[in-house]
Amino acid sequence: MSLFTTTYDVIVIGGGHAGSEAAAASANMGATTLLITMNLQNIAQMSCNPAMGGIAKGQIVREIDALGGYSGIVTDKTAIQFKMLNKSKGPAMWSPRAQSDRMMFAEAWRTMLEQTKNVDFYQDSVNGLLFDGDKIAGVKTALGLHIKAKTVIVTAGTFLNGLIHIGEKTFGGGRAGEGSSTGITEDLVAKGFESGRMKTGTPPRVDGRSLDYSKMEEQPGDEITTTFSYLDTKPLTKQRSCYLAHTNKEVHDILREGFDRSPMFNGRIQSTGPRYCPSIEDKIDRFASKDKHQIFVEPEGWTTEEIYVNGFSTSMPEDIQDKAIRLIPGFENVKFFRYGYAIEYDYFPPTQLKHSLETKLVENLFFAGQINGTTGYEEAAAQGLMAGVNAALKTQNKQPFILKRSEAYIGVLIDDLITKGTEEPYRMFTSRAEYRTLLRQDNADLRLTPLGYEIGLASEERLIKVQAKKLKTARLIKFLEETSVTKEQINPILERKGLSTINQSVKLYKIAARPQLSLIDFKEIESLQAFFILEEVDESIIEQVEIHLKYSGYIEKEKSNADKLNRLENVMIPQTFNYTKVKSLSYEAREKLTKIQPTTISQASRISGVSPSDISVLLVYMGR
Repeated sequence: MSLFTTTYDVIVIGGGHAGSEAAAASANMGATTLLITMNLQNIAQMSCNPAMGGIAKGQIVREIDALGGYSGIVTDKTAIQFKMLNKSKGPAMWSPRAQSDRMMFAEAWRTMLEQTKNVDFYQDSVNGLLFDGDKIAGVKTALGLHIKAKTVIVTAGTFLNGLIHIGEKTFGGGRAGEGSSTGITEDLVAKGFESGRMKTGTPPRVDGRSLDYSKMEEQPGDEITTTFSYLDTKPLTKQRSCYLAHTNKEVHDILREGFDRSPMFNGRIQSTGPRYCPSIEDKIDRFASKDKHQIFVEPEGWTTEEIYVNGFSTSMPEDIQDKAIRLIPGFENVKFFRYGYAIEYDYFPPTQLKHSLETKLVENLFFAGQINGTTGYEEAAAQGLMAGVNAALKTQNKQPFILKRSEAYIGVLIDDLITKGTEEPYRMFTSRAEYRTLLRQDNADLRLTPLGYEIGLASEERLIKVQAKKLKTARLIKFLEETSVTKEQINPILERKGLSTINQSVKLYKIAARPQLSLIDFKEIESLQAFFILEEVDESIIEQVEIHLKYSGYIEKEKSNADKLNRLENVMIPQTFNYTKVKSLSYEAREKLTKIQPTTISQASRISGVSPSDISVLLVYMGR
């Protein structure tokens, strides 16, 4: 049965972070798009912590924004606190993070999607997929509707056969208070897909009125704030503080008492959870020698008293949660809004995908988000955007849009998933990016907005801003290289900083390149101030120039290494290449290459089990 007469270009299943970015991207590229979700009130729901960004994740949000996505804009509109993490380290490590008002975040996302041309909405549960041979043809819903589409993007999050655990209690669900989704996994497995199970968890939410903050350490936001979006969103002028507390030996002892009733330890949960965001019971088991662990007390909004107890993720029985948390200083009289829980769900190993996030087995079917084995809003949103772009391009008979590892963290994320797969929830870190000096949060617009504009996603407004930033940066660098300063002008500044003085006039860029100095330190030099005013130089230009002056050697070295790697990216492997006939390859290499089907020699070199000698053999076969 179908009440829908339209055959959509793109149907997006799921309205989480991946689904929301997917729908926005495909629609903004001109594709007629239908977003189907089980509850329209929960679009882009922050199911876990009320924050965006963080180490490496902040870079991803800025990349999404630079390409024309919505996550950065929504975060800026709904932020209650902003921090730039890792400022004591080099700029490659700087990572923006913002606490958001959770209810405002979902509302802002829905409003932006409703204001996006080409997006339709439908509230229902998808319980099956329609196929035309080895091509996707549409979806089946719980109400029995058949809705046709040229492409389908599955962004089901934790809902596919989701199972919630609290102590010895288990019940179906994709999130607290919401049911699970059935039927999609079964249809895909029948088509030959390999599936698996993963686990994630969430901490209790508590009543902030019942906490004693005087026993905790206040964690305010940055004094000077910035934004995620490169558009003209406004930085915060007021902020809400978070607080830091700690567990102790007594807390750990109570939790250990409940291990025999914990689904993690009694065998009821057998799937793999996120290594880098373990539950509190996992932490005290794995790090038994530690007497305390940090607990971040995070408000969920401007006006709500609901508190997210970050660091206390748990699936322990509710009575154990209650006893243990009351032994944390400041939590003695705590009142629970809801208890923490673990959730198991289906995922599909991402080696079954192409770099476009289209599946290898079924044409025009795309996966994005936790279905691919990732964890985190940011990783999901990035995949959603890329799946939305590539689904739209597929309907337009255009080549897929694929980012290289040297172009974006998003490129690293997708290449890691497709090439290496994952057997535990994948989370992005700066250490995963070999070209992180190039892939900084400050230059995502310079790297990606021209590419986003070229495919029809980033707006002309964004491109004009990038061109102006590039031009002003070049002009300021030229000014510093050509302008001399006398010792009378510069020595007072150097003396105040406790730095060695100069004996003769020097070019300003030589002084500005000193690591202990910033261009702001030279505000009394009239010629520089006049240039700032004339050229309307803002903080983003100053930041670009300072990074160029201080890190140009490292940046050029990384560019050279990236260029060498990209030569191998241009050595294509034919889709029909038969690895089993190349007896010079190791058995493991033949097996892995046949399964993953890399498209280039560079991708082949990153597959676990493929050795340098195997790559040499392939290069000979490729005529190189």
